[in-house]
Amino acid sequence: MERLYTEVLIAGGGISGVTAALAAARNGVKVVICQDRSVLGGNASSEIRMHIVGAAHSKRGKALETEAREGGIIEEILLECAVRNPQRSASMFDLILYEKCRAEPNLTLMLNTAITGVQMDGNRIESVRAARESTEHVFDIFADIFMDCTGDGRLGKEAGALFMTGRESAQQYGESLAEEEPDSHRLGSSLLFTARDAGRAMKFIPPVWARKFSEEDLKYRSHTSWEYGYWWVEFGGLLDTISDNETIRDELLAIMMGVWDHIKNSGQHPESKNWALDWFGFVPGKRESRRFIGKHLLTQSDLEEAVHFEDVIAYGGWPLDTHPPQGIEAKDREPARQPHTNYVYGIPLRALISANVDNLMFAGRNISATHIAFSSTRVMATCGVMGQGAGTFAAMAVKEGLSLEAAWPNRELIRKTQQQLMTQDAFLPGIPATLNLASHATVRASSEQPEGRALNVIDGITRSMHGENGVRQDLAVPGTHRWMSHPEDREPGSNSNGNHRYRFVILSLCSIRACTGG
Repeated sequence: MERLYTEVLIAGGGISGVTAALAAARNGVKVVICQDRSVLGGNASSEIRMHIVGAAHSKRGKALETEAREGGIIEEILLECAVRNPQRSASMFDLILYEKCRAEPNLTLMLNTAITGVQMDGNRIESVRAARESTEHVFDIFADIFMDCTGDGRLGKEAGALFMTGRESAQQYGESLAEEEPDSHRLGSSLLFTARDAGRAMKFIPPVWARKFSEEDLKYRSHTSWEYGYWWVEFGGLLDTISDNETIRDELLAIMMGVWDHIKNSGQHPESKNWALDWFGFVPGKRESRRFIGKHLLTQSDLEEAVHFEDVIAYGGWPLDTHPPQGIEAKDREPARQPHTNYVYGIPLRALISANVDNLMFAGRNISATHIAFSSTRVMATCGVMGQGAGTFAAMAVKEGLSLEAAWPNRELIRKTQQQLMTQDAFLPGIPATLNLASHATVRASSEQPEGRALNVIDGITRSMHGENGVRQDLAVPGTHRWMSHPEDREPGSNSNGNHRYRFVILSLCSIRACTGG
């Protein structure tokens, strides 16, 4: 038995866990992250290969998608992947996440290490028990703040944190998209595949246990593109997605093989003649299991009305994306219902803090939300920004010498955390940035339009989202929040003297010493 001591312990190395760990470590505290797999990334890893989506992929038009794009650490990861991984190798993405964690001196990465138990002191977690079978080691890890980013909520479950599963009734929280009666059903899991054109005829011989599908069975499920498999190869929503996970995996393999058998051998898709499977998963991409109960429970109206929370720590905007729990067996139904919210919405810190375990936070798909609200918050880019928010707050609390139970009601600490997040490229709807030198600048421009004054570049609002396609109008500061030159000055040109003319803006600071008071 080995004892380890840290300030923040993060269980789970998916996208939310990685961003939480990086944020906490970069903000100056000691962090241990335990991941029960050999790679980081969770559903985005090479084991599952789901693409990362969030508010920026909400199908509300290109203009809003640009404004809603998640910044901060998740943007840093995606940009580095775009530069270093244009071939879109899943293993290269694993490596980028691994390198990010290895590069932080405050962060200890423990792969192949699963949380198996906890030691409690009243309502507080004193330590977690972690097992690493690959080296036959067992660890007791002590920390000030513990964060469950496992998706399934293993750490919180061991600590006795309150949680919910299944679907609530429409009446329980006044949710029009919920079912009339509550039940235990969940979103199912999926297995993905990749395929490629081999340049010659390729046979496919299915396993004897593969399912059989007709074109009629798949009439609501598009299958005319084969490079990247289908999220609608889905099963398990009628089962327990934790205890029945192995059964779900076996059935998903049979379904996936059956779908590919239909594409290759039914005669309905002769153009697939040269195509062959390149890779397919053996780890189910899980959507839903436990959802913890926090200090605040997000509901459909919180998201649709974009309720403003003073403790907003992250944001989302993916549609309210529910699936029939029967998955592919609901062959006479669309595989998803995806009404989108009118606005991006804030996620409060209180939804990431346990209602009954004093020093437990969570980030990712297991946060405090109803089934309907969860259907939007669950996607990975949103999980990434809430991971950064949670990790930053945990670091700020530890550095202030505050316990979590003293920190989360502390409005001043929340404001400091919000400003710190925005200096680190996060966006928080309804919160202007004030902690920057630019606010002290004098701004001059060679050209400006009335609705695009040069002063806009230092107004503290970093996105131009407002009205019905952005943030709620009463939360938005009116205006473009951009500098815009006159149209005739927008491109290099020549004046009557033949000299080139360019638009420009100048920010002039007094000395940094004077601006910062010291």
